[in-house]
Amino acid sequence: MHRDLSAMSQTDYDLIVVGGGISGSSIAWDAALRGLKVALLEKDDFAHATTAGSSKLIHGGLRYLVNGEIGLVRESLRERRIWEQNAPHLVDPLPFILPTYGRGMKGAMILAIGLTMYDLLAYDRNRLDDPDKKLPGYKSISRDEALRLMPSLNPDGLTGAKIYYDCQMFAPERLCLEFILGAAEKGADVANYAQVTGFEKSKGGSGSENDRITGVTVKDQLTGDTHTIKGKLTINAAGPWADILMGLSDDGKPSRRLIRSKGIHLITRALSGENALAVQSKIGGHFFVLPWRGKTILGTTDTVFDDAPDKIGVTEQDIEDFLAVVNDGLPTLNLTRADVENFYVGIRPLVDTTPQDDEDDSDSYNASRAAEIVDHSEVDNIDGFLSAMGGKWTTSRHLAEKVVDGAMKKLGRSAKSKTESVPLYGGATGRFLPFTDKAIAAHPDLSADIVRNLTRYHGARYELILATASERQGEAPELLQPLGPDTSDIGAQIVHAVRHEMAVTLEDALLRRTGLGTLVHPGEAALNRSADLMARELGWDETERTRQIANVEASYKTLDGAA
Repeated sequence: MHRDLSAMSQTDYDLIVVGGGISGSSIAWDAALRGLKVALLEKDDFAHATTAGSSKLIHGGLRYLVNGEIGLVRESLRERRIWEQNAPHLVDPLPFILPTYGRGMKGAMILAIGLTMYDLLAYDRNRLDDPDKKLPGYKSISRDEALRLMPSLNPDGLTGAKIYYDCQMFAPERLCLEFILGAAEKGADVANYAQVTGFEKSKGGSGSENDRITGVTVKDQLTGDTHTIKGKLTINAAGPWADILMGLSDDGKPSRRLIRSKGIHLITRALSGENALAVQSKIGGHFFVLPWRGKTILGTTDTVFDDAPDKIGVTEQDIEDFLAVVNDGLPTLNLTRADVENFYVGIRPLVDTTPQDDEDDSDSYNASRAAEIVDHSEVDNIDGFLSAMGGKWTTSRHLAEKVVDGAMKKLGRSAKSKTESVPLYGGATGRFLPFTDKAIAAHPDLSADIVRNLTRYHGARYELILATASERQGEAPELLQPLGPDTSDIGAQIVHAVRHEMAVTLEDALLRRTGLGTLVHPGEAALNRSADLMARELGWDETERTRQIANVEASYKTLDGAA
């Protein structure tokens, strides 16, 4: 996979996809599998924003039942099974504990009714070949058992708990990248750091009086050069920037508006064993306690963010406020700022269904997570332009299928979607745990932890990383060593990210191609070794190397500048 905007400007595309998060990446994968010539453009790095800033969950949305969104829950539960099937190395079952208190919405009877419906809507959840991916139905446990499993539960009024299952992503950034790698393998052209700044238009044509978008103007963020890329259809999949991009096509007046919901997450020491916990707080709604890679994610907030999406970040006040919510829901934890080892933020792009003149009525918590596909020929008199807005991580594949169905119709093509049954780029592992065991046995020269890490991040393609280590004479021994004393990531992963996965910054490599920096700070040794490898690959001088390290270090600081 190589970045070449000049070559892209000389190519005529069926589909231009704007946005390299999970929605745009899913659309590119679906379209490429159907034989369309696809260009994907991302203004930053792939998966850099909302896609990375999630709670890492692939879930049905139990709480959406309360809102009566039965169709969305059913869609999500079906998609949950497809994720397990098509990306077995990156999606796993996760048990949740739901404590019960008294009667009413937190009581055992109401939760039993909701979870029974949840299981019924997930009637096909275990139509999987891998028994390790199958999800049991919910069960009830006693008060004593609940406290044994989760000692941090508030014991006052506790009557017991329910245990149900959803799924968790091991690395959402890698999961998104797999769509891009797969699309590129099928002939798509992709580019990160390629910002769409405008649209090419023509007047009328084919009996229509509408303007037609025939391409996009793109600024190369790395060189400053400007390119024009032509395509029959352009798809707006820009996530939190979707209405802003829409405004570029129609004199700054988007026909749809987004509510941007800010969600921060805190990473702490392990707090809940192997079980996740869903908790209600009196002062801040519900939150999750999620085991992840040996640590715990606490998430998430849900507040309207009115500023420009590029200005999103975490403040010390954000952390203090969310810790107050967590300590209210789980008072025995008594967490302080010193317990927070890392943090991150994402923006949920929610379709605003309130009238355009009711701008003060935005509500992110109760807003639907359903997606909307906008055909601008119907709402703005602009042909050749579709927007995919809103939606959830879990339902992104299905949204892409519907978007490409609409695109195919406009293009006069008839191929059907294949993404429900085709494994992702590294997904053809079969049963994942036996696959990993075989990989460990096949590479006795490497530690089991290194091989296990490679199969986790790269699945069936893990041998490509080992091949990268041997691409140039004498590199293999050095590149097969761990990057630091506390990691199983190896130098070959950094080099492979540069040579074959379009990583151009140190942040790309540490935060989105590997998991080296996504959990906590990678440590000085790993940070410096990774910087050395990228400097060698990309020709950085000492000034640039220092700047790249500083950018990574800044990602572990709040907007207030504190670590």
